[in-house]
Order: sequence, then C-alpha cells, then structure tokens
Amino acid sequence: MENKIVVNSDVIQGTINRNIYGHFAEHLGRCIYEGIWVGEDSAIPNTLGIRTDVLNALRKLDIPVLRWPGGCFADEYHWKDGIGPREKRKRMVNTHWGGVIENNHFGTHEFMVLCGLLGAEPYICGNVGSGTVQEMSEWVEYLTFDGESPMADWRMENGREEPWKLKYFGVGNESWGCGGNMRPEYYADLYRRYQTYVRNYGKNKIYKIAGGANVDDFTWTEVLMREAGHLMDGLSLHYYTIPGDFWKGKGSATDFTEDEWTITMKKALQMDELITKHATIMDQYDAAKRVGLIVDEWGTWFDVEPDTNPGFLYQQNTIRDALVAGVTLNIFNDHCDRVQMANIAQTVNVLQAMVLTEKDKMTVTPTYHVFEMYKVHQGAKKLSMDINVDSIKIGDQSIPQVTASASKDTDGKIHISLCNLDHRKASTIHLDMRGDISLAEVSGRILTSSSMDARNTFDEPDNVKPIPFQHYSVAGHTLEVVLPAMSVTVLTIC
Repeated sequence: MENKIVVNSDVIQGTINRNIYGHFAEHLGRCIYEGIWVGEDSAIPNTLGIRTDVLNALRKLDIPVLRWPGGCFADEYHWKDGIGPREKRKRMVNTHWGGVIENNHFGTHEFMVLCGLLGAEPYICGNVGSGTVQEMSEWVEYLTFDGESPMADWRMENGREEPWKLKYFGVGNESWGCGGNMRPEYYADLYRRYQTYVRNYGKNKIYKIAGGANVDDFTWTEVLMREAGHLMDGLSLHYYTIPGDFWKGKGSATDFTEDEWTITMKKALQMDELITKHATIMDQYDAAKRVGLIVDEWGTWFDVEPDTNPGFLYQQNTIRDALVAGVTLNIFNDHCDRVQMANIAQTVNVLQAMVLTEKDKMTVTPTYHVFEMYKVHQGAKKLSMDINVDSIKIGDQSIPQVTASASKDTDGKIHISLCNLDHRKASTIHLDMRGDISLAEVSGRILTSSSMDARNTFDEPDNVKPIPFQHYSVAGHTLEVVLPAMSVTVLTIC
C-alpha cells in the first residue's frame, strides 16, 4: 500500500486555539520550588526570584497559558496564605504531594509576575474542595477589581496598584477524586453556586471552567452539561498516558520494552476516542460548540525515578515522550472545533516536563523540543487532510504508523507535523498537496534518535534535539518524505 496523505490547502476546518499549547505548574515536588522559584537571594541567577535559565528556556515555547496552583493542591490551597511579606506567610503541609512543608513564598503576586515574564495568560484553579464561596470570590476581587474595595486595597498594600487581567478561572479540580470525592450531581450544584461569585469586574471578563471528567467517565460530562452547561465557558477533561497499571506499577520512564513502547503509543491515541465521545455528549446540549473542552491535565505518567521521593512524581523524559506529545497535539489540532485549551502536566521536574533541574543545573527534554517545533500551529488555520497509511499490529488490533496535522499561518505558510510511531521502521509518505500552492520552498526539522530510550541529561543535554530535515523530494504537487523510525517532523511550505 502506498502511504498517502492528501493536504487540502484551500479547505479550512477551523482555527487552532493557541491555548491548546498551554502548560501546567502545580505545587508538587520540585516544580515550583527549585524548578521555577528560587527567591531573589538565591545564588542561582534569577529574575525577581524566578530562575533565569528556566525562564529563558520557557520563553522560547511561546507559552500561551499557564495553569496554577493545581491539580490536587488547588483544593487545599488558601490564597490568602500566599500574599504579603514572605517571612510572615503561613506555612502548611502539602498533604497530597510528599507531606513536605509549603512555605507559601510563591503565591498570587509571584505567579502573576511569572505569567507576565512569559507572556502567558494566567489560568487560576480555585478551591472548591476545602475553600469557601467567599474565599473564591475575594480572590477574584483581589486580582481584578479596579477601584476601592477591601480586597483591592489589600492588593495595593501588597505592592500592586493596578488590577491584573485574569481571563481563565477553574472552579475546582478533580472534584470526583482528590478535590472532594463528589458525585457529579453534587458538584454540578456546587459549581452553579461557586461560579455565581466569580464575578466580572470592570472590563475584565472571566472564562469559567468547570471541573470535568476523569478519562471515560461520560456520565460526569452528561450531568455537568445538563445541569450547568449554560453557566460555564469550558469543561475540563483529564487523561494520562500510562503503559502499565496506575496502582500496581505504571512502568519505567527509561527502562522499557518494545511492547511497552507500542502500548504507550496506543494509549496516547486513545485521546482521540475520549475527545470524540465527550464532545458528542457536549454537542447534545451545546450544538453551537460555545463551551470549550479544556484538557487541562494530560501527558505521560510513569513510575518515579529510583531513589526519588515518590510524592514528587519526578520522571525522566525520552524520545518516547516526544512521540506521545506530538501524537496528542496532532489530535488536539484535529479537534480544534471543540478543544479550546490543553495544559500538559507539568512544566518543570514533574511528570512529562519541559525542563529538568538539579540545583543549579538545567536541561530541556525531548518533549520541550516538540512544543518548540509545533508552536507554528498556534492560532493557525487547520487544513483538511485525508490520511491513508500503514498500521502497526498490536495483537489482534492495530494503530496507524503515522499521524499528521496541517495548518496555514497568517503569512500563508503551511506547516505539516508528522509522527512516525514505529520504533523500528521508517515510513515513506507521499504528500499530495491540493489547492493553489507551490512546492518551490520546502524546509523542515526533525526530532529522532537511534535508541528508543534516548534522553537528555545534565551532562549530555543535546542527546535529543531537532536537526534540519532533508529526506524529501518534490515531483509536481507531490512531496515524498522519508520519516525515520520514532520521529517527529515538522515541514514548512512557503
């Protein structure tokens, strides 16, 4: 069979919301403390207390939106403990993640500074599980009220004269689990109540995100859309790619078999089925697709690295993770009619991180490079594609060897992202470019490796990095490309 992908360059199927390329930073392990925040007095070079090396690396990703403070941590976080003079801030136990002391030195002001330095929209997740309606309401007032009010006055006392712009606010997190072990009917009622007091002050307009389903809990989506869909702007979905068993052993991030590689790819592709089914339920109550599906936790989840705190969720990151990222982002692009934001877990030192640090050392991961390569899709127009490619057999089932996505940016450039999921075989693809397009200028970059456990380390930070892609030829309106095994490629056609 000829592997053929038809790219219809003149058939636009929607706009890829740049927020699909969002990130998530929770008070978990070494994500915030050491990973992002070191304080102004640290010997590690910093910008207003934020690690300069990490900041510079993240800036290259054009991060559109950053979710904080959790995650499970969000529903035990009380924002008033994290403002004012740092030496006077309340210390607490992070009961979800390792039982360590949280000193609250990184709070609302520090987070908003970080977002400003990154040029990212802040996405704050409020506390429904252990917080009050008043507490949530006053947080929004503190952040956004322009005028005289108790919270605005307090904000000014703490050094911020002007209100911040805050667009995205999540009303609770995983209320079906660590956020309160609630039934969907109960959370739907709580959401209706709490969101009432997440007010718009002045010109600030908040996009309210309800806590959505865990993986394939379609009943949760049904109940939330039925009971509260008219009061939300977004509904979240959480799904992690785990090759093993969540409770008995997720599998190693670096020491895995060929079968585990293939199982990981299959489970990454399950994201497409989940989005399709949840979106179908949402369509019954929201045919106009006003409510966005917000996949605000996703990524690989493996066993922690040996000899690290099991509550810190620190794992290495290989070319396998890069493929999961590329495959998933292609899926999000394909569902741009309903998926309006996604936030990979997490930004630094936790799960499928962009960046790893160890004291003053830093390296970026293969996943980081995928996000840097794919940023060309942010805000671009999704193009229609017809994909007919070989399959990879998994027992009596199969998955496609190659996944793809194509978009056209504001300058008219077409970008095609291609993932070869096979860890053994290359794939020759014929790209049939339809429409008014010339193949006079073609370029590309590729991320690949000869070893399926290839990773970047502090001593060898460039083991896995993008290089120019040159394995292509042009014949008329057809572009023949040879994709090496386990590779992520992004082509640009001017």
